[in-house]
Amino acid sequence: MPTANAPWWTRAVVYQVYPRSFMDSDGDGIGDLGGVLRRLDHLADLGVDVLWLSPVYPSPQADNGYDISDYQDVDPLFGSLETLDELIDQLHRRGMKLLMDLVVNHTSDQHPWFMESRSGPDSPKRDWYWWRGPREGFAAGDPGAEPTNWHSFFSGSVWNLDEPSGEYYLHLFDRRQPDLNWENPEVREAIYEMMRWWLDRGVDGFRMDVINMISKDVDPDGSLHDGPPLPGGPYGDGSASYLCGPRIHEFLQELHREVFAGREGSFLTVGEMPGVTVEEARLFTDPARAEVDMVFQFEHVDLDHGPSKWDPRPLRLLDLKASFGRWQAALADAGWNSLYWDNHDQPRAVSRFGDDSPECRRDSATCLATLLHLHRGTPYVYQGEELGMANHPFAGIGDFRDIESINHYAEARAAGMPADALLAALRRMSRDNARTPVQWDASPSAGFTTGTPWLPVNPDHDEWNAAAQRKDPRSVLAHYRRLIALRHEDPAVALGDFTMLLPAHEEVYAFTRSLDGTTLLVVCNLSRNPQPLAELVPDAVSAELVLGNLDVADPAVLAPWEARVVRP
Repeated sequence: MPTANAPWWTRAVVYQVYPRSFMDSDGDGIGDLGGVLRRLDHLADLGVDVLWLSPVYPSPQADNGYDISDYQDVDPLFGSLETLDELIDQLHRRGMKLLMDLVVNHTSDQHPWFMESRSGPDSPKRDWYWWRGPREGFAAGDPGAEPTNWHSFFSGSVWNLDEPSGEYYLHLFDRRQPDLNWENPEVREAIYEMMRWWLDRGVDGFRMDVINMISKDVDPDGSLHDGPPLPGGPYGDGSASYLCGPRIHEFLQELHREVFAGREGSFLTVGEMPGVTVEEARLFTDPARAEVDMVFQFEHVDLDHGPSKWDPRPLRLLDLKASFGRWQAALADAGWNSLYWDNHDQPRAVSRFGDDSPECRRDSATCLATLLHLHRGTPYVYQGEELGMANHPFAGIGDFRDIESINHYAEARAAGMPADALLAALRRMSRDNARTPVQWDASPSAGFTTGTPWLPVNPDHDEWNAAAQRKDPRSVLAHYRRLIALRHEDPAVALGDFTMLLPAHEEVYAFTRSLDGTTLLVVCNLSRNPQPLAELVPDAVSAELVLGNLDVADPAVLAPWEARVVRP
């Protein structure tokens, strides 16, 4: 991307709020928009530019709001449209923007569109969703009668039988999240109209949930294709038929043209795209193609997966370097990437990729943050990440609320897997690790609520909380402030060239960022072992220290989990 007149979001930092776990203002144990308003000064003090708000629309909450029943209102659980209007106003007063979560691959099965579609085969909205009869030679409801063999992201088949009509509807996720049929132009126009309504209300853009799944590979006769069999069960991998499908670029270009073209304002569009390749991402985010501003991809957070996410293995730093380096190189002259460790779907980074032991937690949290924020791309901070929040020590399956975790546990137990092993995997990889309440202070409910929190507060909140860190210059919070300020202040952080150093070193991650004759050298020790910096990167030893996460005891040695940003 050219450095002259680069878009504002190249130097911005996005903060994700998962509202039900951020701050509760009414004592019902569930976070809400009133709670977000109460904590805006925390975000302003941190220095972030954009607040990404996970869904607050009306929803039966089968998937914590990612099953939307009304795109143009706010669920009373979270507040009202008037409260959201106030949030937009207060953000703008502080110089921040609001990014709404847009979930348009699917709706709730309680959305009026789907309820009308489900009323019968002759419904005018029947073709707004993916309805298909049973497989040829099978009766509806027979084992194997589903139109394809695809496995759902949330276990079982992607097809759910509607007994009155004898037809199945498609749901890539939960059965209560039927997929919209983007092949139907009426569906697309209804979505664009809704998006324009939100922009008129003052919203500054959209994070588009699984947006690369909206185009399905469908034959002219309407049939979909089986995927290759998955090991150990009756299902297949259908991803080739719905990841970056044949019309995806056409749909996104049309969306941009119909919603944003000719509109005044500084907007941001982020495409969450599981399975996207760097080559595809370059196309999606090339400004000349007018599709999305940046992708939100998953390659690096899949590196520690075994046969599935529930069989994790330790992250190899060489794999991380190869992945990050490939994305930095591929998008160097066109396109843009999102940078993140944590979000509402991932375990806590300090527990997953760092070291959450008492002696290393602070240092590893700040080391990981430094590594990420000094790359080229737009960094994302997930709520609590700036405090070094860690995974929760869940006692049993009854402590979990996440539908993916609960479904996996039930399915695996039915297959004979031992409960202890399953719980160990859930403690490491469940999405609920990201969804425990934000730890504001050391009070019994961590300052999150005056009631009973919907998900247990992490018992370590008495030590790890915002109040304890706010005035501590060595805290994780203080380090995040300095990192965000550096991106705002030094153009090389936002737009500089990237060069990987020590690509074969298994414990030190080092690289340079260079722009207009200015170079920043970044060295990070992702281990408990001291590293001979004078041997590895001699230029770093006597260079000017721009930012570090530790007091430098010996310039020639990189201490465990130490990160330095220097100017050679």
